[in-house]
Amino acid sequence: MLTVLRHTDGTPFRDLNHNGTMEPYEDPRLPVEKRVEDLLARMTPEEKAAQMLHGRMLPGDQGPFPSGARLITERGLTHFAMMAVPDPRAMAAWNNHVQDLAAAARLGIPVTLSSDPRHGFTANPATAHTGGGFSTGPEPIGLAATDDPDLVRRYADLIRRELCAVGIRVAIHPMADLATEPRWARISGTFGEDPERASRMIAAYIEGLQGGPIGPDSVACMTKHFPGGGPQAGGEDSHFAAGRRLVYPGGEFETHLRPFEAAFAAGTAQIMPAYAIPSGSGLAEVGANFNRDVITGLLRGRYGFDGVVCTDFNAITGMDVPGVVTLPPRHWGVEELSVAEQVALTLDAGADQLGGETDPELILAALRSGAVTEARLDESVRRILRDKFRLGLFDDPYVDPDAAAELVGAPEGRALGREVQRRSVVHLVGEPRTATRLYVEGVDPAVAARYGTVVDDPALADLAVVRLATPYERREGLLERHFHSGSLEFEPAEADRLAALAAVVPTVFAAQLERPAVLTPLAPHAALLIGEFGAADEVVLDAALGRAPMTATLPFDLPASDAAVAAAREDVPFDTRAPLFRHGHRAGAGS
Repeated sequence: MLTVLRHTDGTPFRDLNHNGTMEPYEDPRLPVEKRVEDLLARMTPEEKAAQMLHGRMLPGDQGPFPSGARLITERGLTHFAMMAVPDPRAMAAWNNHVQDLAAAARLGIPVTLSSDPRHGFTANPATAHTGGGFSTGPEPIGLAATDDPDLVRRYADLIRRELCAVGIRVAIHPMADLATEPRWARISGTFGEDPERASRMIAAYIEGLQGGPIGPDSVACMTKHFPGGGPQAGGEDSHFAAGRRLVYPGGEFETHLRPFEAAFAAGTAQIMPAYAIPSGSGLAEVGANFNRDVITGLLRGRYGFDGVVCTDFNAITGMDVPGVVTLPPRHWGVEELSVAEQVALTLDAGADQLGGETDPELILAALRSGAVTEARLDESVRRILRDKFRLGLFDDPYVDPDAAAELVGAPEGRALGREVQRRSVVHLVGEPRTATRLYVEGVDPAVAARYGTVVDDPALADLAVVRLATPYERREGLLERHFHSGSLEFEPAEADRLAALAAVVPTVFAAQLERPAVLTPLAPHAALLIGEFGAADEVVLDAALGRAPMTATLPFDLPASDAAVAAAREDVPFDTRAPLFRHGHRAGAGS
């Protein structure tokens, strides 16, 4: 609970170190830098090391991760990524609980809660969450499809307000990676293939979340994955050994920096490096988390970035889910080094926090061995504390569970999310049409029944509406099965089935383009072909039946075949030969 005392001059303050006196770091009137320096001088090496860890937490301390309560009370951690999606009231109450635990510690340093995206349709335990009552819009690639920075800024402001309401103050997004490799599993989290459009959208997104200079009403952005995670070799993801390299066969390394430059100009508070090795870039051949050329040379040196750098999660020790699976570390390029050597290399590279790690001994051992100095720890802790102060957490880290329940997913927010979904639908080919008898696949029949009579036999329908997922190669493994990689083509039998359906009844194909699907076998048969990036059934049906205009444009090329993708260079935008539809396409727009 929030306990406020008053200084002798009447100034209210939180007595964080429990001595009845307003210390400089507790004084809300002082500049942030003075408060930081006062607190830093009071901290032990153990307390500093704990600040440099960014763990994971589940509300209620249920699940595979170490108890958040124990990590706060016994190890002194105060940074956690929230990994579950309870209802807003429960999440807000959990924030207040962990703030109480932190307030009881020697210096009362508040907890910072962070999160991967929560406002889209993608559910992946390593990259994004769904549910929890948040106002749902499209995936970030759908925001890019709108090509409307004002709309994106307004929607990001809604995200900011909903996250703040439940206590989440750091967004582990946006992704500033360019979608130049169509097979890559993470494209739905990007802002597309065009560096200019991506830069516009990222700037608007950050401005909406942070609201200008970081302050008590901001959600700080941790933009990722520097220096650009898009050109993954063969389209494999860097969570796995097959995706350990970024490659630049077209020499376009600089192109992938441009969206980050827009993020810097917009004031992004934090940066997360990539897991992968920037192979052939002229930089050191180790993963970006361990790479001094990337963090100190490029990020800190060339760009002058002085915000927090948090490594991508579990690069050093991996993650053990007891009784389920052990996920290996993503220590690409330094696999032969010991854990102690990897920690020292990460700190020497210039990183401030170890994402996913929860044992302060990792850093304390490096300090005792002489691999790092306490002055080096101070550099990072200074940046980390600065963000806590800027976010207002030292003065009031608590939220109102009742207000959270009322604000998150309120009708106005849901309406804006639905508006953005509608604005993200792309008209590829064909025309909408009216119908009274509908055959549907991938659409909730109860929703479709609001638009007409739903029939089970396509031959009895006026129109078929078929929602389709982007094809992918199914992979084994608890985590890898959530990453949709590989082939973008429909299986021949499925393509034939869909073509046969379209021969029976005029058919709308609505492709959910989490990656640039190969729609070549469907386009000639479609009465209407649309692309969407996360949309409710109502949004798809409104588009299919001509009840809502489709104003978005493609945020990437749609390739004609897997062969064209395989022949393209991973780092070069718009490099697939003779694409079926080009970036910027919208039917009837002259493209």
